[in-house]
Amino acid sequence: MARWLVTGAAGMLGRDLCSAAEASGHEVTAAARADLDVLDPAACTEVVAGHDVVVNCAAWTAVDDAETQEAAAFAVNAVGPANLARAAEAAGAVVVQVSTDYVFAGDATQPYPADAPIAPRSAYGRTKAAGEWAVRASSSRAHVVRTAWLYGAGGTSFPATMQRLAGQRETLTVVDDQVGQPTWTVDLAAGILRIVDSGAPFGTWHATGSGQASWFDLARAVFEELGLDPERVTPTTSEAFVRPAPRPAYSVLAHDMWGAAGLEPLPDWREALHRAAPTVLAGA
Repeated sequence: MARWLVTGAAGMLGRDLCSAAEASGHEVTAAARADLDVLDPAACTEVVAGHDVVVNCAAWTAVDDAETQEAAAFAVNAVGPANLARAAEAAGAVVVQVSTDYVFAGDATQPYPADAPIAPRSAYGRTKAAGEWAVRASSSRAHVVRTAWLYGAGGTSFPATMQRLAGQRETLTVVDDQVGQPTWTVDLAAGILRIVDSGAPFGTWHATGSGQASWFDLARAVFEELGLDPERVTPTTSEAFVRPAPRPAYSVLAHDMWGAAGLEPLPDWREALHRAAPTVLAGA
């Protein structure tokens, strides 16, 4: 049994990670925003002390707002992780920094390996890339875990939004030219546990649902899980939904490091959605 500290514990991933770690026999301290100000170095040192593993799920995730509030996003996504990583290093603890596909340009044609050059195109991506650097620079026992297209119970997510809109509109138009990997937070939590509990090498990991899909594909899959006609979902392009922050057109991440470490990567995204549906789409 290890002593885990999970920051951002009130979010979708934080909740599932706390549950998974406790189910595995670990002693878990769940720290929500009200419990720990990650921008306070002294508070981080105090709270981290006595823990063996620190998983940072706290993040600024309002991608569009970061375009006009980059300094505030940088504080949460880079300064906070640096404070936690330094505290973890002083305590001799492993630190896990949850990062994102937005650190890449999104213009690849094949899955990004973990060591691919980063080239963020948005303020959010830049701040998360800075957080990765800060954690690596501050800790000798760090895992950077990049993920993408997260959904789960108890929070705002694309599948839940599609469910809500399905009850309001006869047809939905969804972009078909952004490709990525839908990832259930329950599966990601289990993957983080496998990385840490196995004593896998420190470094950068890509933890996303296997396979790939467009937002259009995911929307149709949600309709299928709801027993609705997927033909009610029609495709469009990103040009029809211009947002302040650019979205990566191609966000498929490679999972080679899992096999190299003798670990199972996250399951196929479509199978995961089927398992997730009873909780994520519980209002159906």
